[in-house]
Amino acid sequence: MSDVIIPEEQKLPSDVVEKAVETVEEQSAQAPEQQMNLADKTLAELVGLFQELGEGVERLKKSKEVEAIKSAFYKRLSKEKSEAGLAAAVSEPDEDSPEEASEQPADEVRMNPFEAIESGFKSLYNEYKKERAELNRQQEAEREENLSKKRAIIEDLRQLVEKQEDVNATFPEFREIQNRWRETGPVPAQQFRDVNDQYQFLVEKFYDMVKINRDLRDLDFKKNLEAKESFVAAAEKLAENENVIEAFRELQKLHEQWKEFGPVAKEKREEIWDRFKAATSVINKKYQAYFEGQKAKQAENLEAKSAICEKVEAIADKEISSSNEWNALSKEIEELQKQWKAIGFASKKENQKIYDRFRAACDKFFEKKRVFYSEIKDNLTGNLEKKLALIEQAEALKTSTEWKKTTDRFIELQKEWKEIGAVPRKKSEQLWKRFRAACDDFFAERDKQAKPAENDFHANLRAKRALIEEIKASEATDIDTMKAFSARWAEIGFVPFKEKEAVAAAYKEAMQAKFPDYGVRPQRGNGGQRHGGNRAPKSEKDILVQKYNALQQDIANYENNIGFFAMSKNSEPLIRQMQERIDSAKAELKELEEKIRNAAE
Repeated sequence: MSDVIIPEEQKLPSDVVEKAVETVEEQSAQAPEQQMNLADKTLAELVGLFQELGEGVERLKKSKEVEAIKSAFYKRLSKEKSEAGLAAAVSEPDEDSPEEASEQPADEVRMNPFEAIESGFKSLYNEYKKERAELNRQQEAEREENLSKKRAIIEDLRQLVEKQEDVNATFPEFREIQNRWRETGPVPAQQFRDVNDQYQFLVEKFYDMVKINRDLRDLDFKKNLEAKESFVAAAEKLAENENVIEAFRELQKLHEQWKEFGPVAKEKREEIWDRFKAATSVINKKYQAYFEGQKAKQAENLEAKSAICEKVEAIADKEISSSNEWNALSKEIEELQKQWKAIGFASKKENQKIYDRFRAACDKFFEKKRVFYSEIKDNLTGNLEKKLALIEQAEALKTSTEWKKTTDRFIELQKEWKEIGAVPRKKSEQLWKRFRAACDDFFAERDKQAKPAENDFHANLRAKRALIEEIKASEATDIDTMKAFSARWAEIGFVPFKEKEAVAAAYKEAMQAKFPDYGVRPQRGNGGQRHGGNRAPKSEKDILVQKYNALQQDIANYENNIGFFAMSKNSEPLIRQMQERIDSAKAELKELEEKIRNAAE
């Protein structure tokens, strides 16, 4: 078959077919999310929607709905798996990928409820892919068959044109060829223009070259003109349609129908084609402008999404060391995710890339958060184990009657307890009550014992109180008397635990009131000589500084004692007493600071 030359005025604009292909690609990529609102559907509802699409050809015509449901299903599945704490990633089945296994062992399905519904959906989708692949094969075969038929029709038309026989013989045959052409279905897209142009050229040649009956020809011209005028009117109406995409699609159908009709009278051909071409040009310009606007909007969306990515990446790179900061930054990430969802698509080329960047930054942040809280949990668990060990030791010692030795051990256990960090909140109070109960049981039993010898705590208390009164009544203030009182105090044994701090504070207060040098640490002067003993400090400032240092040490002791008092029952009065002493000592410190500054001047 020889090639034919198509008159230029009979060709469609060169961008028509190309833009139609681009439109289908763009709409296929974006239509599911633009036309269907599936974001709030549950997994079960999405499966139900898929099943409601029907079966056979009807379902295969709904490819956009199918892909939209598939995309929504795997987004929902990924979200619910993440919320359930499952680390496994969700991967959507590719429409063109090999079929995936849809069955799993029963024990795995029971372990993970998401596997069952995902497996069921994959089975539905794989069945759909099989049907669609089969339909595509059938349609491709039909198009190839139609191509062969139309080439045969073109050859028949070529032979008819070359016969130059009487019109009464050729025109009915020509009509039969036209009917055969219209009844033949679509051909492969890549061959469409070639075969159609060859056919139209031969039709034109038939009308121009064959000497047919003028009345029949004019009647045919008239019918063709009427049909093409209706196409022109339809195209002009489409030019007013605000839905640019819909108008462009309908225009493609009009062009296909236009080509199926033969020519009009020569004097009308240019006029009718110019009108149709003008309407086509208006729609094409609107279509082009629409996609130019889309490109600009997509560029803005890309810029906005890039800015969000930078913010999330900056947050993900931060060194975060507290739960409060993690919570605050998590809220920022959630707000940025909301902003992301409110922004439209970027270009098809950049949309997946920018989404992958955003997802990677979010994943990095939440992975660091997971590691942070995992480490906290490990620390809490370690502290829990340490405190349980102390509790077990305390409970084992609480029945001991080795009062002095066990008392010292309990004091050590209490210090260790204070040094251990936090434990899980739900366990904290329970552990503390157990530990305190063991301590209270021991000290309560120890204090009940009033036997002679080393454990006569009440006798020791009475002895220490008597010594305090003796110190207060003494008229001597020399250092030897002070040392004698200190030695006698040290020889007296333990007192009841709940009285320990109060009597010690009373003793110290009496000694400081009677002996100015009590509690003052000796200092080394020139030649290693001590300043103290029977010698007074050299200046008023030295005395004030010594008192200031001693008072600071007292405050530290009081604060430490409060921690021990809290271990015992009915310790509130002692705690209040210690707190009052701390407050009073701190006030005295401020006064001493002022006196020291004045003495320095």
